[in-house]
Amino acid sequence: MKKYVSAVIVAAGGSVRMGIADSKQFIPLIGKPAIEYTLRAFQKCHLIREIVIVCREQDMERIRTIADENGFTKVTRLVAGGASRAESVRNGIGAADDKTDYYAIHDGARPLITVEEITRVTEAAFETGAATLGTSVTDTIKVVNGYNMIESTPLRSQLRAVQTPQVFEKDLYVFALETAGDNLINFTDDCSLIEHMGGEVEVVKGSKENIKLTTPVDILLAETILKKRGK
Repeated sequence: MKKYVSAVIVAAGGSVRMGIADSKQFIPLIGKPAIEYTLRAFQKCHLIREIVIVCREQDMERIRTIADENGFTKVTRLVAGGASRAESVRNGIGAADDKTDYYAIHDGARPLITVEEITRVTEAAFETGAATLGTSVTDTIKVVNGYNMIESTPLRSQLRAVQTPQVFEKDLYVFALETAGDNLINFTDDCSLIEHMGGEVEVVKGSKENIKLTTPVDILLAETILKKRGK
């Protein structure tokens, strides 16, 4: 029986570090809003059955228009975000179809995600229950104390820069949310919820191109990558 995967696109954050008044989701990349690239990849992935978008209330009409004009038929619901990322995700999964078997949680501001990457990490989650995209770390990382003095150097071979999507079996993720309790606001990514309850998450090889739009330089990089892809 085909598994029912609900993509939860978290697009409710502000744009403080980007230095713009508008949502990052509408930053134009080669003439198209960033969220359009994100949604297109999930629309095309055959494993994704529906797309739930978590966004600011003032952005809902614009995002719905983008979905309708581009024929993104898998977009089923738009829901308002919460006070934190974790709360926004909780709102998103709460709006997912009752038939859902797995949640594929993705940052809306990662518009360079590919169908192949979504497929790879989702299939890994089918096997293990929890999987995320991630890349090897090339820089040497230092752990510092409160005075900015180096305390230790972790082994680079054991470090991964974690990306999204992060895909979880439904019951596992719901249990992780319940276990987090009032500490939910302290979790900055969904893998941390699984780690907190003692679970394991497989890291699937991602791409350095799967960047998150955070600062103005990321826009230039994203457009360069899209041009290279012929978009």
